[in-house]
Amino acid sequence: MTQRNGHGMTLAEKVLARVSGEEHVVPGQIVEGAVDLAMMHEQGAQTVGPFHQMGAEKVWDPDRVVIAIDHWVPASTEGAAVLHRILRKFAQETSLPHFYDVGQHGICHQILAENGWVVPGDLAVGTDSHTNMLGAMGALATGIGPTEMAAVLALGRLWLKVPSTIQIRVRGTFGDGVTAKDLVLRVLGEVKTTGATYKSVEFTGPTIAGLSMPERFTICNMTTEMGAKTGMIAPDEATFDYLRPIAKHAMHPLAADADAAYEKTIDVDVTGMPPMVACPYSPDNVRPLPDVAREHVKVDQVFLGSCTNARIEDLREGAALMKGSKVAKGVRFIVSPASTKIYDQCLREGIIETFTDAGAVFTNSSCSACFGGNMGILAPDEVCASSSNRNFPGRMGAKEARIYLMSPAAVVATAIRGEITDPRTMR
Repeated sequence: MTQRNGHGMTLAEKVLARVSGEEHVVPGQIVEGAVDLAMMHEQGAQTVGPFHQMGAEKVWDPDRVVIAIDHWVPASTEGAAVLHRILRKFAQETSLPHFYDVGQHGICHQILAENGWVVPGDLAVGTDSHTNMLGAMGALATGIGPTEMAAVLALGRLWLKVPSTIQIRVRGTFGDGVTAKDLVLRVLGEVKTTGATYKSVEFTGPTIAGLSMPERFTICNMTTEMGAKTGMIAPDEATFDYLRPIAKHAMHPLAADADAAYEKTIDVDVTGMPPMVACPYSPDNVRPLPDVAREHVKVDQVFLGSCTNARIEDLREGAALMKGSKVAKGVRFIVSPASTKIYDQCLREGIIETFTDAGAVFTNSSCSACFGGNMGILAPDEVCASSSNRNFPGRMGAKEARIYLMSPAAVVATAIRGEITDPRTMR
């Protein structure tokens, strides 16, 4: 770990300088930023009251607001149905055209990613803590509360404190069966769940430059579990290739200055790193997966899904491992794609059939079992292996249930064996 005392700006500082019209910003400074993209899901229903209470009638720019129904899809409770109705009515009254309702739905962050709503240099805000995921575009993407969102909808602007930045510099080559999820779990084990509170976490280095956009999404997604205000990766050719066909507005690519002033730098070498697992009851309780596998931890449920790891690449990898095998007796295996677009792709490629033939249940696209509110809820003392991002007590149902977080390959291997398994032993 090294300390850096440069005078240049980090990537987060560069974006905040751009959106606030300032030449130079420093950590701790309060800026007023022009928002490029505002996103709401069901939680956004709580913005409607404050929006009207402040006397607002029109949304500042309807073309830069996206609403996605994703947590309870279709509505599974009366309360959820009411939230959906509030959002539909609000969208109609304020002429918001970009509403991803039931049938076109998906997890809100994936909807933003696959439709090009967030681009390099943007300030993007959403009513969900994992909005950090979109920082993989080289944007400052962050979650905000409903009253803040009400102000953004009315004014298109937001006060922000400039965060200090932790740089994670990654080098080395992933071994077979080791993934970006394992990297972010390892970093979480070092930074801890409060180690980056209200900070930006900026990933750099040759290993990061070699990652695909889906892998980058996974990494930035879980900076939320570090307490980070945002997680970011500077845009490069991979970013531009991904966004050129789909970008909804002009890009403003930025990069950290060579002499950027980081709060600290953590160096990580992934060469020889094993798969990792976050054990109960915290995402930072991280251990090497082979060590946990030796303990023969039996599971009741396995979940392949969430905004962290339910993209087509994850589901293809899982299906390839699943093909020709069966889900272990006594194990419930739930697979939930991140968007309707990904669901359709799974249908075309035979991925759904591979999973259902094996004894898994393949659901429509939603947050699904991740948040313990819609399906796949755990009973007391049950054990779940999950590709999601959180395993705090009560996250997926009963507070006595135990959740282990791991890569898509690891959860599929676990579903086949019926106990936590190193996927490299299945190849």
